[in-house]
Amino acid sequence: MDIYKTPTIAELIKDNSYVGRGIVIGKSQDGKNAVTAYFIMGRSENSRNRVFIENGEEIVIHPFDASKVEDPSLIIYSPIRVFENNVIVTNGDQTDTVYDFVSTGKTFEQALETREFEPDAPNFTPRISGMLTLNDSDFNYKMSILKSADANGSSCNRYSFSYNSLPGLGHFIHTYQCDGNPIPTFQGEPERVEIPNDIDEFTTSIWENLNENNKISLYVRYINLETGKTENRLINKNK
Repeated sequence: MDIYKTPTIAELIKDNSYVGRGIVIGKSQDGKNAVTAYFIMGRSENSRNRVFIENGEEIVIHPFDASKVEDPSLIIYSPIRVFENNVIVTNGDQTDTVYDFVSTGKTFEQALETREFEPDAPNFTPRISGMLTLNDSDFNYKMSILKSADANGSSCNRYSFSYNSLPGLGHFIHTYQCDGNPIPTFQGEPERVEIPNDIDEFTTSIWENLNENNKISLYVRYINLETGKTENRLINKNK
């Protein structure tokens, strides 16, 4: 087994009907871009009733049809926020927690010590988070997952991962292993994933290989490490 094998995103998500919500952070193969991607999936009508909307450098999630919203608490949030040289991406309102802590000189890890998995028994959906920090024409990044310690949601286990950026390499963390009832939680370290040079190639590879019935929205950002210029792609299934 080659532990340093780096699969494509298509290989990691194809034929898996429900990986849930996912975060990718890494560096393009040519070493020129910091890359992040975030997608959401959903099985219920409430979860599927969402769209991504750009708000400057940030992304917010809105209901597609406000009249159909049943419970906004876990589906409406800002998945991407920016503070100075930090790009924060998460699958819930812990985006705001990380932003608030980092903006007052505290750390990514300190912020997530105050949070835990989502209160959606019996799934107890993990909170997954990432932060990309730009510095001197390069960057490093962190990832985190907050998971229930048992089937009863009686305690929270917190796992953090820290990476230096390497050309062509990214890491992918998602909420679920696959579909189920309850839904099996993501296991292990964030998965190694290949990051191509072309934003459209990467965007298409994610979107076309997510399950057609359950995918909802995708956002991809490439940041040029020399110029700071950003290039973004946004896809909403609901139009």
